[in-house]
Amino acid sequence: MRILTKILTGVILFFFLFTSPSTAEIKSLKIRSDNRPMILFEKFGFTHYGFASVAISGVSVTSTLSQPDPSRLGFFLLSEESLIQVLLELQQNPNFCVVDSQFVKLLFTFRDLSPPPQSAFNRTYPVTHPNEYSLFFANCNPQSLVTMDVRTELYNTNKNTNQKDYLPAGMTQLPSLYFTFSVVYICFLVGWIYLCVKNKMSVHRIHLLMGGLVVMKGLNLICAAEDKHYVKVTGTPHGWDVLFYIFQFIRVVLLFTVIVLIGTGWSFLKPFLQEKEKKVLMIVIPLQVLANVASIVIGETGPFIKDWVTWNQVFLLVDIICCCAIIFPIVWSIRSLRETSKTDGKAARNLAKLTLFRQFYIVVIGYLYFTRIVVFALKTIAAYKYQWVASAAEEIASLVFYLVMFYMFRPVEKNEYFVLDDEDEEAAEMALRDEEFEL
Repeated sequence: MRILTKILTGVILFFFLFTSPSTAEIKSLKIRSDNRPMILFEKFGFTHYGFASVAISGVSVTSTLSQPDPSRLGFFLLSEESLIQVLLELQQNPNFCVVDSQFVKLLFTFRDLSPPPQSAFNRTYPVTHPNEYSLFFANCNPQSLVTMDVRTELYNTNKNTNQKDYLPAGMTQLPSLYFTFSVVYICFLVGWIYLCVKNKMSVHRIHLLMGGLVVMKGLNLICAAEDKHYVKVTGTPHGWDVLFYIFQFIRVVLLFTVIVLIGTGWSFLKPFLQEKEKKVLMIVIPLQVLANVASIVIGETGPFIKDWVTWNQVFLLVDIICCCAIIFPIVWSIRSLRETSKTDGKAARNLAKLTLFRQFYIVVIGYLYFTRIVVFALKTIAAYKYQWVASAAEEIASLVFYLVMFYMFRPVEKNEYFVLDDEDEEAAEMALRDEEFEL
C-alpha cells in the first residue's frame, strides 16, 4: 500500500503542476482493463453556477486478489487548495483511499451503481463554490482492472438565460481574443502586400514565403476562434478543430522554415543553401510533423489515456530540439559575416549585415524564451479566472515578433542595412578593427 500511496501522490502532483485547463468539450471515453490508481479526465474552472455531469456504462471490475470493494472506486472533484491536505492524508496513512478524504468533492462511488459493480449511472452535480477543479477517477483496489464507457460534461451556466458555457471560466474569452488577432493579421497581410507591390523590384522569394506565413497565421486564428466558439456554445467543435490543426501545422512548419532561411541569408545574401543548412531544414520539418502529431494527441484525447504523459514529453523534447536547431543557421551567418568583414573591402556593408543578423538572433531568442518559458509560467501562476491572459500574452509576443522580423527584412529599395555612404564606410572600418582587436 505504501507503493500505491507514492504512486497516487506522484500522479496528483504531476497533473496539478504540468496540466493546463481543458477546453472541456463534451467527451465520450472508453476505459479498457485499466489498473491505474488515478485517472484525470478534465481540469475546469467553475463559476457560481457550474455543473459536472458524469455518465458511465458497461462497467466491469475484475481482480486477481479478491472481490473488489465498490466503495473504493469512484469519481471526485479536487481543487488545488485541497491538494496539500490530500497529499498529507496519503502520506500519513498507507491504507487511505482518496475517495474517503473530506477535502475532495465526492460525486459517486461504484456502490451507487445498481447492482454494483456492473451497471450504468448518469447524474449531474451542481458546483456552487467557484474554483478550478480536476475531475478524477480513483481505484483503491490493488490489482483490479476497470472497464467502462465514460461521458463527461463540465460547464457553467448564465444565471439569467440558463445558457450553458462549455469553456472554463478563465477561457471563455478566447473566441473573441482569437478573432480580434485574426483581424489584426488580415490588416498586417494587406500592409505587407502593399509594401511588396510598392517595392516589387526589391521583392525576394523569401518575402513571398513571409506573406504566406501571415496568411497561415490569420487562417489558424480564425479556425481557433471558431473552434472555441462552438465548444463554448455546444460542447463540440463541429469540425473546426480539424481545420485548426491543419493550418497550425502549416503555420508552424512555415514559421520555422522562414526563420531558418532568413538565418542562412537565403535570397538576401545568397541564392542557395549549403549542405549543412539543408540538413537543418531536413531535421526541423520532420520534427515539426512529429510535434504536431503529439499536439493533436494531447489536445484531442486528454490526460485520461495511458500514454498521455509520454506524448507530452515527446512534444516538449521535439519543441526544444527545433528551437535549438533554428538558432544554428543564424550563428553560422554571423560567423561567416565576421570572417568576410576581415577580408572584404566593403566593410560598412558587411558590418551592417552583421549587425542585422545579430539583432535578428536576439529577437528570435527573445521570442522563443517568452513563448516557451514566460507563457508557461503565466499559465502556471495565473488564477484560473485569468487563464486567457497567458494566451493573450503569447499572441501579443507572436505579433511583435512578426512585426519586428518583417520590418527588419522588408522589401525596401534603400534599406538602411545595405545602402551606406562613405562616412558610414569609414566608421564601419574603424568599428571592425576595434571588434577584431577585442576578439
